[in-house]
Amino acid sequence: MASSSIFVVTLLAILVVFTGSCSAQLSKDYYSKSCPKVLSTVRSVVQSAVSKERRMGASLLRLHFHDCFVHGCDGSILLDDTPSFQGEKTARPNAGSVRGYNVIDDIKSKVEQVCPGVVSCADIVAIAARDSVAILGGPQWDVKLGRRDSKTASLSAANNGQLPGPTSNLSNLINRFRAKGLSEQDMVALSGTHTIGQARCTTFRDRIYNENNIDSLFAKTRQRNCPKINGTGDNNLAPLDLQTPNCFDNYYFKNLINKKGLLHSDQVLFNGGSSDSFVRKYSQDQKSFFSDLVNAMIKMGDIEPLTGSAGEIRKNCARVN
Repeated sequence: MASSSIFVVTLLAILVVFTGSCSAQLSKDYYSKSCPKVLSTVRSVVQSAVSKERRMGASLLRLHFHDCFVHGCDGSILLDDTPSFQGEKTARPNAGSVRGYNVIDDIKSKVEQVCPGVVSCADIVAIAARDSVAILGGPQWDVKLGRRDSKTASLSAANNGQLPGPTSNLSNLINRFRAKGLSEQDMVALSGTHTIGQARCTTFRDRIYNENNIDSLFAKTRQRNCPKINGTGDNNLAPLDLQTPNCFDNYYFKNLINKKGLLHSDQVLFNGGSSDSFVRKYSQDQKSFFSDLVNAMIKMGDIEPLTGSAGEIRKNCARVN
């Protein structure tokens, strides 16, 4: 009995050390000596890309989200298909929807010139997401770094519902974020990133034609560019935030209070449920929204990183070394 207890205690001690090691190896100063110019290099490329197309800021932010929610923030979403595995790019939540791969490739190329073989693609995605938010008027924060890149990707994992879809109800959203260690408040704050970006007609068609908790004039406005018939205008775009589509602010939440959420999964955040109080708070207090968003982004960036000797530092973000 005593030896059994010693074994359990020892095992618990090992687990504590092991589970604490991942986050401990992520640090805002991770590249301070090995690649001191990484942040300015990434920022320069992101600034150029967003200047050419404001929507790209939202796309880079979404890329980070879709990467982290499938097997952690490991850059797996960037991998092209190979004979040995199917990547995540063609998964239902990503195909024809996730963008910005070319910008990440451009950043990687520039970073490799400055410090070859040092900075991971996963970290580049995380930095680019932060820079996109800041460039478009949102908050600035220190990104924790030190992630390594996965050597594989999983189409099935990206398709199995880990990524919340545009038709998700509130309980579904809460549960999927909670499964990743994110609270309901984190979920609402992260949803506020829909203050930038655009969505395809196919993702909001049902809402603007069939739902009741929607402002009628807003619905009619959106219907002009999104025909009711499936297969017609499916890829036509509409801004997620009607008021300030290219500025990172708290108008997304003001829109929800006025029943002008574009996606079903947007409006469920303010529809008589438990998240109403967060939406009301953020609609009135942008500073509070920014503060909670920063905390949530840092938590999301901590999801299952590969550190230490796990994974690799890819030379090309689209394929393993």
